[in-house]
Amino acid sequence: MTRSPSGLSAAEAAARLERDGPNLLPRKPPTPLWRRVLTQLRDPLIIVLLVAAVLTITTGDWTDAVVIMLVIVVNTAVGVAQEVRADRAITALADLATPEARVVRNGRQTRIPASEVVAGDLVVLAEGDIVPADGEVVESAALLVDESALTGESVPVDKRAGAPVSSGTVVVRGRGRAVVTATGAASASGRIAALMVKGGGLTPLQRRLAGVGRLLAGVAVLLSALVLALGLVRGQPVELMVVTAISLVVAAVPESLPAVVTLSLALGARRMAARNALVRNLPAVETLGSVTVLATDKTGTLTEGRMVARHLWTPAVEAATTGSGYAPGGVIESADPDEFRALLTAAALCNDARLCPGPEWTALGDPTEAALLAAAARLELDHEDLRARFPRAGELPFDSDRKRMTTVHLLPDGRARVISKGAPEALLVPDVLTDEPALLARAAERADRYARDGYRVLAIAAADLDAVPVSVRESGLDLLGLVAILDPPRASAATAVADCRKAGIRPVLITGDHPGTARAIAGDLGIIGPEDRAVDCREPGAFDGEPATDRLEPGTPDGEPATVYARATPEQKLDIIETLRKRGEILAMTGDGVNDGPALRRADIGVAMGRRGTEVARQAADLVLADDDLDTVVAAVEEGRRVYANIRRFLVYGLSGGAAEIAVMVLGPFVGLPLPLLPAQILWINLLTHGLPGVALGGEPTVPGTMERPPRPPGQSIMGAGLWQRVLRIAVVLTAVTLGVAVWASLTGRPWQSMAFFALGATQLGVALGTRTRPRSLANPMLLVAVAGALVLQLAGIYLPLLRELLGTRPLAPGDLLIVLALSVTGYAAARLDRILHPSRLS
Repeated sequence: MTRSPSGLSAAEAAARLERDGPNLLPRKPPTPLWRRVLTQLRDPLIIVLLVAAVLTITTGDWTDAVVIMLVIVVNTAVGVAQEVRADRAITALADLATPEARVVRNGRQTRIPASEVVAGDLVVLAEGDIVPADGEVVESAALLVDESALTGESVPVDKRAGAPVSSGTVVVRGRGRAVVTATGAASASGRIAALMVKGGGLTPLQRRLAGVGRLLAGVAVLLSALVLALGLVRGQPVELMVVTAISLVVAAVPESLPAVVTLSLALGARRMAARNALVRNLPAVETLGSVTVLATDKTGTLTEGRMVARHLWTPAVEAATTGSGYAPGGVIESADPDEFRALLTAAALCNDARLCPGPEWTALGDPTEAALLAAAARLELDHEDLRARFPRAGELPFDSDRKRMTTVHLLPDGRARVISKGAPEALLVPDVLTDEPALLARAAERADRYARDGYRVLAIAAADLDAVPVSVRESGLDLLGLVAILDPPRASAATAVADCRKAGIRPVLITGDHPGTARAIAGDLGIIGPEDRAVDCREPGAFDGEPATDRLEPGTPDGEPATVYARATPEQKLDIIETLRKRGEILAMTGDGVNDGPALRRADIGVAMGRRGTEVARQAADLVLADDDLDTVVAAVEEGRRVYANIRRFLVYGLSGGAAEIAVMVLGPFVGLPLPLLPAQILWINLLTHGLPGVALGGEPTVPGTMERPPRPPGQSIMGAGLWQRVLRIAVVLTAVTLGVAVWASLTGRPWQSMAFFALGATQLGVALGTRTRPRSLANPMLLVAVAGALVLQLAGIYLPLLRELLGTRPLAPGDLLIVLALSVTGYAAARLDRILHPSRLS
């Protein structure tokens, strides 16, 4: 591999690009349209509808066949369109900034697209650059690299000649050159991306609906076969009974369910888009409503991704500071803030960072040094003014051996000031400082306490000399004090965590950062309590071949898993997530780094940060937060619960009506009604009730108090929590009303079949109104319009001559119509009373 200062020749670079391919991470190939359509059609309920469509076509029932096929087409089109739209948005987000790299080719420095970097290229790195590929540093001048996107460590890493650098990391200070050793899939980022090949499987909603689809199909076929057999035994025509049986199959299967699910999810996706959350596939909305554990990364997700000085200490006084980010706002909480002027003046001078004013202040350089400048600004110490008053005359850059940085500055009186800052263990030693041993011990003890609380601690010392020294010496200095620095929690993160706990969702922190830092942030945000466990994944025996969640904490026989996992590698994150899922948890994982990508893909739902997040994280996620706000995840949980509740609401409505239709057909002969309803009448009722009114139920608003309830048990069926019983209770009422009307009409010489037809349809529409979230309001006006329209069409079925001929009905006298309308109110009453007498937290 070349190490020539002139780099590769253009010809050699072109040959290597041809041989190795572009420097791009492995990307999932575009999904062809036919495969997207096929995926939608493999849904179990869609398969049942396809079978029903074939049967109706076989018997010549073209009207119902067209209706069923229309539902299938609409559902498939909406699902495919959402997936395509989300993928395009993600691609646009990734292409907002095409990365570039500076390389040396033919002895000249040139800028090229990062995708054209090849193995052997000599890459030039400077402050603010993104490292385009894996490489080995060959030249370094105070080179400091932020590797948090790859490792999760929030503290930048010093890079000297011979040290490795990884693609996707960011140069925060200094400059250097590196020879590229691996690109694309062979790089560290590429190897992590390869871990994402395995997906997460079916979502909870898909698993539950698959079970419902299989159950409904089996029950519908059995009951329809029973009706067929009973009709044949009574001597009914074979063709009539076959058509009747097929009609009952269609009636028993709520063919609007896929449309209801799609509408509910699409509405949820639209509401999420309004909250800066991009849904990449529709089921992700509902999956968030199922979440029992929220696993989150730390840096940039729970924290701001910006370092802030939180505590100042001098031998005489100590104080905390307020403020966030790099803006000069905030104060030093001390009776006399000027006590810290010497400390912060030195911190600002021995510093290579820059603060950039703006609506949102940013920093160039080491984030730790930027935090010192922001702290100095709280005493109105301007960095540029200090540099002008005390110009730098010499320096010893920071390196990982000395763990110190030292600068020399000219004083206005001609003397010189030496300032050194660095790790306490490197500075609080007699070789460097002249202070009394007791003071050094006191400072070391305070620094250790800060470190245990998760802070990065810097010690700062200085000394004035009569003249500028010939060589910079790091000795004979006096301790000025300590600065404790932290990447602070986001202002909204604590609220989001509290909202999760209120909703019964357990937050878990999984990070590659230091255990002390991880525990401190988790404690500040309310993720971890005094009794909760924290695991250092790098400790010997932390896993013992098994994920840490499988190990029991001594004295906790229930085997509760840990709440904080620190120093976790991408592979260990996968183990942790897999174990939590095996415990029956439904898990959402948030993250933004390359190292989070595999975990985002493996979780039940992955949530990536769109603004700070890497391309790997965005491609792995189901949901991308454009504003990087964890509060949006909480809003999505509420939206998911609304979707799930509306699906259950429709199941109560649709299945109770279908069950009543079958019950009327089965029991009718036993009460003197040979064939209670004709096949066309069954299909007409099914079309009206399962059509627009059923779909409109998917737009019902959220039930009050939704986020004060715990999540549903992960193993619970969508028909659980009393839903089956509710369906049967309402079906009994619908059946009783319909048969009662028919028997009374038969005994009194009225058109009993037409009255039964109208009663069954009208009472089902009453159930639709009774299942509303807010029954005495104008919420979800589409449902009111749909029910009114369906009722008009039901009336048309008995009064419009063309429809009467098609359906085999007879017109009802005004008095008979009023009687049936009055009795249909029992559908509404049954639904409302059942909710009052048998409340369920899921509906």
